[in-house]
Order: sequence, then C-alpha cells, then structure tokens
Amino acid sequence: MQKFIIGLALASTCLLAGFASAAEIVVVVNPKNPATRMFSEQASQFFLGKSTMFVPLDQAEKSQIRADFYQRLAGKDISQVKAAWAKIIFTGKGVMPAELHSTAEVKKAIANDINAIGYIEKSAVDDSVKVILTLP
Repeated sequence: MQKFIIGLALASTCLLAGFASAAEIVVVVNPKNPATRMFSEQASQFFLGKSTMFVPLDQAEKSQIRADFYQRLAGKDISQVKAAWAKIIFTGKGVMPAELHSTAEVKKAIANDINAIGYIEKSAVDDSVKVILTLP
C-alpha cells in the first residue's frame, strides 16, 4: 500500500509539472508598435538572429518559459539555440537578445521600446504590452 501511495504521489507531481510547462506563452510588443499579428516562422526570425527588424528580449537562461518558448516556436532546445547564436556572433552578424530575469522586466522593457519583442505567460498580459502571437 505504501508503494502505491508513493507511486501515486510521484505521478501527481509529474502531472502537475506537465501542467506548469503547459502554460500559454504569447509573443508581445509595445502597444504602439504597428504590428498586429505574426506567425511563428516570422517570430523565430527575430529570436534566432535572422532579422533585426525587432529587438528581441529573452527570459532568464535557466527558466522553464525560455525552454518552452524555443521548443514551441522553433522546435529547438536551449543548447541548439545557443549553438545558432554562437555562429551568428562568431561571424559578426549579430548579438544575442538581452536576457531579462522576469516577466515584469520583459514587460517594462517592451513598454520603453517600440521596437522590442518578447515573450511572457498569457496570464501576465496587461495593457503595457500587445499580443501578436499565441504559441500552441
């Protein structure tokens, strides 16, 4: 019986962890930015250094939202993203996105820069940002 209870507790923990990483992630810009909608392929251009039209902002390197974001956006894990950026930096074609340490910091930076683009949890959206893409 004790093994059953321990197994049930482990299964519940795994299930809750799955829900935590299943939070909706949205790509956001400054409300004054003229962009109204974007496809995943377009957004990945900014976050993977293939376009400089927007100034991308990243969440903290070890955060779950960052890992989930790149997996959902481009099907890449963090090590693949780092490798892509290493090539860009080595060739002098760009600099990595600024790393911010919270959703609040991302929203504040976007509110202060009409060209900034970032990602946050959908539940954190307010009038300081405009959603242009919701990731599945």
